[in-house]
Amino acid sequence: MQDEKRYNPFSRKDEEIRNEKFTGERALYRGRNLKVYDSVFFDGESPLKESRDIELFGCEFQWKYPIWYSKNVHLQNSCFQEMARSGVWYTENMVIEDCIIGAPKNFRRCKNITIKRTSLPIAQETLWMCDGVELSEVSVKGDYFGMNSENIKVDRMNLFGNYAFDGAKNLEIRNSRLMTKDCFWNCENVTVYDSHILGEYLGWNTKNLTFVNCTIESNQGLCYIENLKMENCRLINTSLAFEYAENIDADITSDIDSVLNPGSGEIRVKEIKELIIEPDNCDIKRTNIIC
Repeated sequence: MQDEKRYNPFSRKDEEIRNEKFTGERALYRGRNLKVYDSVFFDGESPLKESRDIELFGCEFQWKYPIWYSKNVHLQNSCFQEMARSGVWYTENMVIEDCIIGAPKNFRRCKNITIKRTSLPIAQETLWMCDGVELSEVSVKGDYFGMNSENIKVDRMNLFGNYAFDGAKNLEIRNSRLMTKDCFWNCENVTVYDSHILGEYLGWNTKNLTFVNCTIESNQGLCYIENLKMENCRLINTSLAFEYAENIDADITSDIDSVLNPGSGEIRVKEIKELIIEPDNCDIKRTNIIC
């Protein structure tokens, strides 16, 4: 861009930018009240750093750190190329619709983030330490998604990648399919409705974990949990479940392949094919099993 075309951050009027090609570091630094259409942010870090009240339509980000320390951002029909990594950090009040986020390590320490009808095909280490997140009709592929975030609502998500939502708090998931090992570890207050979860070691070291109308496939899943509630759930291809889980209230409508050393509570199940109790490690009197 020519110097005379660079954005003036002290302009008091709303400004529209169309079909522009941005290069260089901080191209729209401290942008205010902007509407940007069909533009490309080429090389140059942090083009929209410290921006406020920004709308972007049909835009493409090709380089690192595009939206940091920003507030009130609306992004639609746009894409992040793979090198636009660490794209949105320390940002508040952002809505993303109909986009492709093809870069890792996105969304860190953000507040009030809404993502709708969007694909995140390279989502390693994404959505970390955020507060106030809504995800709807999203597809995600990548390990360590949602780590240490809180106050999250999810509807219609397909997720493929291990260690999802480690350390999350106040998480609600509906109508989703998760293929992930070590999902919901070290969490507090997680409720999952009408979903399918497939993966080993589900839910370890978590407090207040609830599944309603869910299908679960897991090896050594649902162990080391405090306050586990399951309502109208199926456990298929599931073995060595419930080890040291405390205060279980489980209503299972299928068979379970095997249960190992449950901690306490009640399990109502069609049939347990193998119940493994090690007297030195488990007081079976603390658990009521109804087949």
